Amino acid sequence: MVEFQPSKLAVRVRFPSPAPIFAGWFRFAPLIFVLLWSGGFSALKIGVAYTGPITFLALRYALVLVVLGPIALLWRPRLPRGRQWLHLAMIGLLIQFGYFVLNNIAFTLGMSASVLALLVSLQPILVAVLAPLLGQERVSAWQWGGLLLGLLGAAMVILAHSALQTPTTGGLICAAVAVLALTAGTLYEKRFGPPVHPLSANLVYYAVGLAAALPLAAWLEPLHVVLAPGLILSMAYLVIANSIISLSLLLMMIRRGAVARVSALFFLVPPVASAMAWLTTGETLTPVALTGMALAAVGVVVASRAARAR
Repeated sequence: MVEFQPSKLAVRVRFPSPAPIFAGWFRFAPLIFVLLWSGGFSALKIGVAYTGPITFLALRYALVLVVLGPIALLWRPRLPRGRQWLHLAMIGLLIQFGYFVLNNIAFTLGMSASVLALLVSLQPILVAVLAPLLGQERVSAWQWGGLLLGLLGAAMVILAHSALQTPTTGGLICAAVAVLALTAGTLYEKRFGPPVHPLSANLVYYAVGLAAALPLAAWLEPLHVVLAPGLILSMAYLVIANSIISLSLLLMMIRRGAVARVSALFFLVPPVASAMAWLTTGETLTPVALTGMALAAVGVVVASRAARAR
């Protein structure tokens, strides 16, 4: 794991490069993140069929803490200090609770994995609009072009799936609020994310998520879980690949790069999520959706290269 050095908490936070042992593989972080994050939508869709959506999330967070707890005892990372606890708790509340709870509920209301992934891909546009207003970074004309091209490609994916399955109103509302929560968490992380060890940060994130999700699950759901291979496999994927690896990569990339450039990766999520849903849950993959996937990929390349060229 990489321990970031304290920053001056300026508006443009810059962390040093990873240790040499991590520098080689970190170049593949965007690819790893997109693959693991995209697979989470299909895993969620499978998992919520065996229990309530909030109960599923609370169980997921509890298992993440069971995995991370012993690792933390052996690793003994530096603990957060002072206001760092508050900033980490806010990030955990926005992302682990606000975003993921609403995602899970959207699935139970009939949302497909592909459509939900597309709505999440709107996050880069929100980030690009809000980041300059908050004084964090400016988005160039080329970056805007890449973001809009990615949006067009993502829109083609959702139109292709909407022709086969119309999203429910409740599912769309939950997904929209989830995107707002993820956007707020991303911007908050960029502005206030403390330079603490990723292991310590994850422990706080998931403890906050569990503390918020468990009482809500006990209030709204019967806390009944059907043990089945589908539940076990989906939970294992979400705990290891999605909750620990992909989220850690996302937050590390946000701290080391421009928010708009990192967020542009979400345009690749609908295409990859659609392909994975086609393989795992039988969702249809049409020629229009495939064309949209290609446009989304081009948009991400344009936005990313424009950001690096600045």
